[in-house]
Amino acid sequence: MTPLRNAAVIIASTRAAAGTYQDECGPLVAGWLLEHGFAVQDAEVVPDGEAVGAAIGRALAAGPAVLITSGGTGLSADDATPEQTLPYLDRQLPGIMEAARRAGADMVPTAALSRGLAGTAGRTFVINLPGSPGGVRDGLAVLEPLIGHICAQLEGFHDHQ
Repeated sequence: MTPLRNAAVIIASTRAAAGTYQDECGPLVAGWLLEHGFAVQDAEVVPDGEAVGAAIGRALAAGPAVLITSGGTGLSADDATPEQTLPYLDRQLPGIMEAARRAGADMVPTAALSRGLAGTAGRTFVINLPGSPGGVRDGLAVLEPLIGHICAQLEGFHDHQ
């Protein structure tokens, strides 16, 4: 299948950005995107905090159909991905995050603590997934039946099926 849409992946991890921890989530997200027909570059790995906001701004400037972040959605002092994402969102899609938290909480009760956001920034769908491979898999499973429809809606196709 020829990729029709572009996607971007940002990993918020101070340890991975410093090279002291091997990121597992970026390849997982990128692989999922490729399987779903998206062209995607390697994940950009940045430290938690303001660097995430700067990376989001750079990614959105390129106009991807989808931007997925992983990490920085918890309760630690440096977990700031939602705060760095919010200024870029035109509209939030809380139902997607509610479904992702619910899916994860079935196996890991602390999944309910994720503060990630989902929404739109212009014609780009943006979602903050947790920084664990399990949390990423749960979020991607929620997106599985939705991602094509989300992108079509943002591209201006309004058939409601």
